[in-house]
Parts: sequence; structure tokens; C-alpha cells
Amino acid sequence: MKNAFRHTLFLACFVLVGTASSAFGQTVKQLEEQRNQILKRLETTNKMLSETKKSRQSSLSKLTILSRTVAERKSLISTLNGEIKGLDNEMARIEQEKQTLEKYLSAAKDAYAKLVREASINKGAYAHLMFILSADNFNQSYRRLRYIREYSNYQKAQAQEIEKLTVKLKEKSMTLQQKKVSKETVLTQRQQETVKLSEDEKQEKTLLNSLNKQEKRLKDDLRKQQKQEAELNKKIEKAIAEQIRKEEEKRRLAAERDAKKAKETGVKPTEANSAVAALTREEKLLTGNFEKNKGRLPWPVEKGFVSRKFGTHPHPVLKYVTTNCNGIYIQTTAGSNARAVYDGVVTSRFVASGYNNAVIIRHGEYRTIYANLTDIYVKEGDKVSAKQSIGKIYTDDENDNKTELYFQVNKDKNKQNPEIWITK
Repeated sequence: MKNAFRHTLFLACFVLVGTASSAFGQTVKQLEEQRNQILKRLETTNKMLSETKKSRQSSLSKLTILSRTVAERKSLISTLNGEIKGLDNEMARIEQEKQTLEKYLSAAKDAYAKLVREASINKGAYAHLMFILSADNFNQSYRRLRYIREYSNYQKAQAQEIEKLTVKLKEKSMTLQQKKVSKETVLTQRQQETVKLSEDEKQEKTLLNSLNKQEKRLKDDLRKQQKQEAELNKKIEKAIAEQIRKEEEKRRLAAERDAKKAKETGVKPTEANSAVAALTREEKLLTGNFEKNKGRLPWPVEKGFVSRKFGTHPHPVLKYVTTNCNGIYIQTTAGSNARAVYDGVVTSRFVASGYNNAVIIRHGEYRTIYANLTDIYVKEGDKVSAKQSIGKIYTDDENDNKTELYFQVNKDKNKQNPEIWITK
């Protein structure tokens, strides 16, 4: 019986320990964190939409925000569905553990009751004393004394273990109830978000239909934007080409100084003392550190979303029309600042039609470009650090308070997709 009771307790503890590390709890927690992140993004897009409501005019900017809101809302509902499924799995697991504990607790109580009944046959200290004294010899008396003590301790241990199992069972019941409450909360939120999604989709469809009737205006706006974009790209390329020329000139002059010094002293400079090598080491260090952070660079805005992607993509409204972009556009809230995505040096500031002011920051062989700024907080030659504000993003009062940053990443003259560099 003693072995059977221990086997029962072992199985109960195995169930508790084995399921404590279940993946379901971790998954539900991750989904909850994901839900909170989506809600923060929705808060941003809702704020942008509230800024556009000041104008009744249908605009691409408003459509872009609405489309983003719809996508985020769908993602949120999908996450909530995952949470509900995860909570169902957790509740089923806890219910199974609860039933197993009840089974083992019942068996433990039965075993304990039998021990108590057997102990009651020989009641009291007198019976124990007579059992010891009736031994044939001293060794037998000593063994009987040890048996009585162990038996008594075992009874106490059984009672304690039963109490522990009872507490565990109570905890499981409370946890199950908490999960049920959590599920009800998530179900309610899913229902609310489904209603909101339906409303957003109706607004999106209405706005899209309205914009489809304004094909001529949209084409005119697109031609104007493409012209301004081409001018911006030309200025960026010119500025970078000039920077590269200056850097190469700087290396050439450094090499000439090293050669002249070597001729005068008769000692060829070591790599550590070479001005050219020093420049190269600094560039390599910045380049290497920038590359190591690929996919982990902070966003150039505190909050926002990518409103136009890198490369060639279909126009959001005009059929059979594509647009090409050398960087990305990030839409954000009015009054937002642009931030440096990594440590570097400001190498250029210039004005571009339709894009206000632009800033180029060098990070070794890499350069990041920030355009459509009004107030600029840095000047050429300034060293900047990651997340440092470099300028205020222009808000277009005549276009639904559109606040959009143009952001580009180049390795020398080669254009990169900025989205693979910034954190997801």
C-alpha cells in the first residue's frame, strides 16, 4: 500500500510538472503581445484618419490610411482568433489535469483512510508498548520501535501530500475560471473589431469608388509627383557622387602625404600609421556595424507605416498604371520628427521641389536619405546618433494633413530596399 500511494503521488506530480511547460501558455502570451502591438498601430492610423476628417475631399492619402487600417484590423481579428483557439486548448489541458488530480486525490484519500482504519485496530501508546515488549529479543524490539516511528511519519507525510494535492486542485480550478473570463473578454473584443472592420471596409469602398471617378486629376497628380521624384533622385545622386569624389580626393591627398613623408624620411609608413589606412579602417568599421544591424535598425519615425514600398508596384487606384520608387514613403502623424536610423555624419542638406528639405547621413559605405522635412535640426559635418531627431516632417494642410517622410538607403550609389534594413 505504501508503494501504491507513492506511485499515485508520483503520477500526480508528473502531470503537474509535465504540463507546466506546455507551449500553449507561451503561444497565448505571444499572441496577446502581438494584439497589443496591433492596437498601438491602429491607434496611430485612427489618429491619422481623425486628422483627414477635417477635409471632405477624397484623397489617395485618406485611402492609404483606410487600407492600412483595414489590413491591421484583419490582422487583429486573426490574432484574436488565435488567442481564442489557444485559450480553448489551455482550458482543455487544465480540465484534463484537474480530472487527473481529482482521480489521484480520491485514490490517495482511500489509501489514507485504509491506513487509518488499520491503525485504529491497535490503539494508543499501550498497544504500541506491548507490541515492542512482546519481541523475542532486543534487536527485534528495536526494529519494531523503528517500524512504529516510520509508520507514524508515513501517515503524517500522506496527510501532508493529500493537503498539497487539494491545494493544487483548487489552483487549477481558479486558473480554469480565469481562462474562461479571458476567453469571454477576447470574444467580446473580436465581435467589436468585426463590426469596426465592416465599417472601415464600407468607407474604403466608398472612397475608392469616388477616386475612380477622378481619373484625370489622379493622372495629373501622378505626373507631377513623378517629375518631382525624378528631380529629387537626381539631386540625391548628384550629392552622393560629389561626396564620393571628395572622399576619393581625400584618400588621394592622404596617399600623396604618406609618399612624400616616406621620401623625406626614408621610412615607409606602416599600415597603422598610414593616413589612407586610417580612413579605410574608420569606413570599414562604420560599414561593418551598419551591416550587422540589417533588419534591426530603428524606424526613421517614432510611429507610422509604409505608405509606398520600394520598387515597382501597381497604382492603388489607376488601372494598368505602375509606380516606381527608389526608397519608401512612411506616413505618420502631424508634428512628427524624422530620426537618424544609425550613428553617422551629416554630409548633405539641400532643397528639392515638392520634397521641401532633404538630409543625407553617411554610415561608412552606406548613406541614408531623409526628405520632405521643414525645420532641420542638424548641419553638414554634424555627428548624429541612432534615434536622434534630425528634422520635422512636413504636414500638407491642403491634402488631408498628410505627413509623409521619404526614406532611402544606399550603399555608395546602389539603392537598397529600406524595409529589409529597419526592424519589423
